[in-house]
Amino acid sequence: MENGRAQLVHIEVDRRLGHEWDEWDGSALPNGGDFKAAPSLFFLYAIFTLLAIMGLASGAAFLVAPRLQSVWQPLPAVLQGIVVVAATVSLIWLLLVAVAFYTGIILLPERLAERGPLVQLMSITSRVAGWLGRRDWVENAGIEVYNTLASRRARKVAEGELLVLIPRCLSKATLDGVLDIASRYEVPVFVATRGQLARRAIRERRPRAVIAVACERDMVTGLRDVASKVPVLGLTMQLPQGPCKDAVVDLAKMESWVKHYLA
Repeated sequence: MENGRAQLVHIEVDRRLGHEWDEWDGSALPNGGDFKAAPSLFFLYAIFTLLAIMGLASGAAFLVAPRLQSVWQPLPAVLQGIVVVAATVSLIWLLLVAVAFYTGIILLPERLAERGPLVQLMSITSRVAGWLGRRDWVENAGIEVYNTLASRRARKVAEGELLVLIPRCLSKATLDGVLDIASRYEVPVFVATRGQLARRAIRERRPRAVIAVACERDMVTGLRDVASKVPVLGLTMQLPQGPCKDAVVDLAKMESWVKHYLA
């Protein structure tokens, strides 16, 4: 922190942030690039994804059953039983996550919820939603579920232990707002143009908590890469000018998250 200004470190040197939008044709994004969606949308797609995975696994076991029987007669039945048990456990787990989200009652430790299976399921569900043309909305809903669970852990960190990660595509007004918040709370801000650089910033700074800013697509990928290593809250952006240009974020929410983390 120099002369009361926020520490802004820009690293330009793996996964390019924004690569998830390479297929964008330049047309206007739906709803002005605001993909807000009800969290229930994520749970709906998550259930569909889990059932689809288990259905494919059951079908594969059925197709190879004759060959498996030649190895050991009960083996096909055993494999089908494993699939049924895995499906049951997965759906019960998702139910516990939903109960924790909607009631505020924490039923699972971090490693079995938002810092473990949940971010992996979000990534798989994102692919399924992409095939059905609802990717960004489902990702937004999943991130909302993730953030709600993560913010309820009552985690506090000292000054210097919180890190803010932002992309380079923020509008000037939004960037100024982020730096103003960072200055007032003495929080370092890193601009990383690639996923590898975001991970490097975390590795070198060793924060105890991170507030990350990204579009839904990059956020889901980033949470999958980082959330298991350090607690993260993910602030999604609105894209009124399309992806990777003049993005805006909810600065009030960012400030509330900074205050939430700082002891």
